[in-house]
Amino acid sequence: MTRPDAQFVFVDTPGLQARYASRLNRAMNRTAIETLAGVDAFVAVVEALRFGRDDKRVLDQLPAGAPVVLAVNKVDRVDQPMRLLPFIDQVSHVYPFSAIVPASAKAGYQVEVLLDALRPLLPEGQRLYPETEVTDRSERFLAAELIREKLFRLLGEEVPYATEVQIESFERQAGLCRIHATVLVDKPGQKAIVIGEGGARLKQIATQARLDMESLFAGKVFLEVWVKVKSGWMDDATVLRRLGYD
Repeated sequence: MTRPDAQFVFVDTPGLQARYASRLNRAMNRTAIETLAGVDAFVAVVEALRFGRDDKRVLDQLPAGAPVVLAVNKVDRVDQPMRLLPFIDQVSHVYPFSAIVPASAKAGYQVEVLLDALRPLLPEGQRLYPETEVTDRSERFLAAELIREKLFRLLGEEVPYATEVQIESFERQAGLCRIHATVLVDKPGQKAIVIGEGGARLKQIATQARLDMESLFAGKVFLEVWVKVKSGWMDDATVLRRLGYD
């Protein structure tokens, strides 16, 4: 995000995983921890009125003395706003935050305030990226992420953590993107859940992902999504290398 007085480079790490002990999750944890050492400031995001052991565990992983801004998200869902004040006071004693910003990402509430809190924490220097550039990730990566997002939104909590998306092919032809993707699952029962009755859920996942892709890629998209059972894929070194985890 480039502004007249600053350029913000946001680095989104994999989530720290404590619930699942697969080779994939160990690699994701390693990647997240290694990434933490190379940034200038942190945004820790918690849900309004909810701060638990896992949130504290994440803070404990941060480099000592690193500046951290706490974003208290979803404040628009709090039915009694006065309850926020004791909550903010409580979390302010958990960690020496540089700032605590109540916000709503979905509603856009106080997002500018969050940026204002981060700007003084950035080092002085030249811009790292051209002003018009918004990501250094490939279109293939973004396509996979959009499908993964729909898996999480439409399948609840458990199944998505046992899935991964592979883009088998990505071709641009005269203003049309042709994308073929595979959703890997660990068990046949998970495949049935992803597909849904009569294929309804998979169609919903693919349709929503396609619409987002058309908006992002500024053109028509033909998207075909298959579901494949590959038992033990989260411990398969070949699959993990393909996903970028050595």
